[in-house]
Amino acid sequence: MVAFVSSAWAQDPPLPQAPITTFGMTVVDSVGMRGDIYLLNPNTAELPNFKKLKSVGAVYSSSLNIPPRSFMAGFPGVTDRFEWFAIDYNGSFWIDQPGKYRFLLASDDGAKLYIDHKTVIDNDGLHPIQTQFGEINLKAGSHRIRVSYFQGPRDWVALVLGVERPGEEQWRIFNTKEFLPPHKTEN
Repeated sequence: MVAFVSSAWAQDPPLPQAPITTFGMTVVDSVGMRGDIYLLNPNTAELPNFKKLKSVGAVYSSSLNIPPRSFMAGFPGVTDRFEWFAIDYNGSFWIDQPGKYRFLLASDDGAKLYIDHKTVIDNDGLHPIQTQFGEINLKAGSHRIRVSYFQGPRDWVALVLGVERPGEEQWRIFNTKEFLPPHKTEN
């Protein structure tokens, strides 16, 4: 089951202190998410159909913790674009403990969270920072994650993905490194 709830950006629920990240690095992270970067036409009002666009580069990140801030630097080494761009992150994660997982997705502008090809959070459109919440029941094992994001007009950007595991009442920044499959031991 997938549920949607929305609210304006606030640090409520407060997230634990975690390193603030960039949209990613150009160095491949084998346990992170790959974010394909796309340039958008000015006045784009929602997430594009990525299949109709050509990627101009890729970044890699194991977590998305970009609180609201000015973004004038662009993507060094990839593009100097600081507005009218999109990033489509894809990766996988492993669940040891099955149950209901709650997610939050804060963005400026639009973003969507998909797990196993199901929309868990729809926070699309041109808007200042806002947070949407969703939940999904997950079985033990491997799952696909996709976070699609676009930045419209300058100057502010934000993209934060949080998770609350079953039985927990504390939000944390989602990090693929915390959701790795168990290591096999050799006899």
